[in-house]
Amino acid sequence: MPVENLVNIVPSAKRHTQDQGWLRTSWLFSFDDYFDPDNMGFGELRVFNDDVVAPGKGFPAHRHSEMEIVTLVLDGALTHRDSAGNEGMLKADDAQAMSAGTGVLHSEMNQGKRPVHLYQMWFLPDRNEVRPSYAQASFPMEGRRNSLVPLASGEGREGVLHINSPATLYRAALDGGTEIVHDAAGRLIFIYVTSGSLRVDGHALREGDQARVEGRGPLRISTDGDSDLVLIDMPMS
Repeated sequence: MPVENLVNIVPSAKRHTQDQGWLRTSWLFSFDDYFDPDNMGFGELRVFNDDVVAPGKGFPAHRHSEMEIVTLVLDGALTHRDSAGNEGMLKADDAQAMSAGTGVLHSEMNQGKRPVHLYQMWFLPDRNEVRPSYAQASFPMEGRRNSLVPLASGEGREGVLHINSPATLYRAALDGGTEIVHDAAGRLIFIYVTSGSLRVDGHALREGDQARVEGRGPLRISTDGDSDLVLIDMPMS
C-alpha cells in the first residue's frame, strides 16, 4: 500500500487577521498580542506574517535577536535599514535574509506611492550568539515557473540566501494543469497559497490557506489554474 502523508489543512479564516489602517496583517502563528499555545509554530518555522503596508508607513526601528528572519516582497517596495549599516530596497520577487544573532536594530518602511505586500518568516536558529548578517537577492517568476525554486536555506544549498536554521524556503508559480512532486519523506512541509488554488495530495487549498504536512513519502501538488505558492521544508525532528 502507498504511504500516506499526514496533511493538515488550515483555512485562511483561521488566520489571526487585523486591519490597523496603515497595516493589514494575517498572523499564521502566535505573534505579538495574539497567543494560542496550540499554534506556536511548525518545526523550525516560528512566525509567518502576511502583511500589506500602506504608502508612507512601516515598522520603525526595533530590535531582534536570536532569530533568522526572511522577508519576501510580492508587490510594491520595502526599504530596509539596520544598525549594522545595511540598507536596501526590496521590490517584487526580492527576498531578504537577516540573521538577528546577538542583536540588531532595523526598520522596514514603505516609501513608495502604493501598498507593499510582503511575507515575513522567522526561523529558530540552529545556534546562538552569531554575528548579525544581511543579504538579499531577486528570484523572478520565470525562473520558478512550474518548479519549486529555493530562495533561502540553512541546509547547504548553493545559490540561495543563507540562514542559520535547518530549513529551506521555496517558491513556485504553477501553470494550470501542472503537477509537481516533492520528496517529503521524514520531513515537515509547510505550504501557503499566495494566489490561485491547489490540491496537496488531493486536499483542496485556496488563496490564504495553509497545509502543514508530516511527510511519509512523495507529496503531490497540483493545480487546475495558475497558482503561486510558498513551501518550507524542514527536518521532522
